[in-house]
Amino acid sequence: MSENEEKKKQVIHILTSISEDTSVPRNIRRAANEAIASMEDEKIDSLAIRASNAISILDEISQDPNCPLYARTKIWNAVSVLETIKD
Repeated sequence: MSENEEKKKQVIHILTSISEDTSVPRNIRRAANEAIASMEDEKIDSLAIRASNAISILDEISQDPNCPLYARTKIWNAVSVLETIKD
């Protein structure tokens, strides 16, 4: 398994923990699910482009004032991993 595939799995794991946490507001859980869907979108060949799409989704919700601090930290963690994915 490539290094990028490992990073993809790591990000999906982080985002799944956010999307399954009922104490996180629904719109943030929905965005986490959208970012997961973006990472798993097989129609886009480039993993770097998928990562970029996920970053834009996550960047938007990390600004949400209703986002709990621990969830925001997880989001930033996921974004920092996504930023290292290159083709």
